[in-house]
Amino acid sequence: MLDELITRHLDYHATARPMAAMEIDYPSGASTGLHAHPRGQLLYAIEGVMIVRCAEGTWVVPPNRAVWLVANLAHEVRMCGAVKICTVFVDAAAAPDLPPTSCVFTVSPLLRELFVAAMRVPLDYAPGTSDERLMRVLLDQLREIDVLPLHLPMPRDIRLARICTALLARPDDTSTAEQWARRLKLTSKTIHRLFTRETGMTFGEWRQQARLLFALERLARGARVVDVALDAGYASQSAFTAMFRKHFGATPSAFYR
Repeated sequence: MLDELITRHLDYHATARPMAAMEIDYPSGASTGLHAHPRGQLLYAIEGVMIVRCAEGTWVVPPNRAVWLVANLAHEVRMCGAVKICTVFVDAAAAPDLPPTSCVFTVSPLLRELFVAAMRVPLDYAPGTSDERLMRVLLDQLREIDVLPLHLPMPRDIRLARICTALLARPDDTSTAEQWARRLKLTSKTIHRLFTRETGMTFGEWRQQARLLFALERLARGARVVDVALDAGYASQSAFTAMFRKHFGATPSAFYR
């Protein structure tokens, strides 16, 4: 599938137009493999949930959200459920004011319709036409996006990476920073300092974010809320729901509606 996608993408990168849109359907569990694009890329799943991974970390992209990936970023997209993707490639020269880093953002009803309409725009649309104007309106809407906290940064420090890898494998691990420090023969002060420097988060914030993104992926696969709550390390479903609502503004059961 990856070879086919790369071949198909070439035309969308070679076009003289500043933006090009295409639609792709993936079966559940499919992966694009690690790849990169010379243009910035917008990914929006009309159906299903995407897990986007790169060296810098992971994004979970549920319905009504989209992800902006900067040009030349090596990444992999994995599908939770059958996924129907709208993707728009953007020449950096056409949109120098878009976010300089990759991020997830809310898709408004208007932006959703623009994404869907862009899928019908031909690759080499003519300048001055309604197709060009539609693409410009789409770009204008992207300049007003609200970035969401759906990113989990991964540290480069080997010692910290060991902690993070363990927490990703066992999100219900309740080991404290002090306990990790003893295992790694460090001080807890060093652990906290490294987390802030490497991820921009405290140890507690990073673990909470890892648990929430783990929960998003499990919920997207249809798992029961109570099972997700316990597997994510929460003492009860109510405690998990309260944290989920505080973070995402909706209950776990309502988030994917």
